[in-house]
Amino acid sequence: MQADKPTECVSCNTFDVGSILDNSEREAKVSQVYATEEEAQQALQRLTQKARDIESDECQISSEIKAVDGGYQLDAVFTFSCQAEVIIFQLGIR
Repeated sequence: MQADKPTECVSCNTFDVGSILDNSEREAKVSQVYATEEEAQQALQRLTQKARDIESDECQISSEIKAVDGGYQLDAVFTFSCQAEVIIFQLGIR
């Protein structure tokens, strides 16, 4: 068995979660254009609340809203304390 591959149980189709979630990815990045600055601000507030609902330790959030052709672009980075929280956050905003 190779160390870089997940441990798989052939009869039950499961993987060793520890080999998939290694905490190397703790950031969730969001980039979206909205028609108005107010809509971008509201989206940031919703995303921030989702992050706060998920976090076990305080999520670090950096964001910028800038005028672009066609509206206002929200760029935000949410840095969680663990990779599982990133996945939960990403699934929650789809």
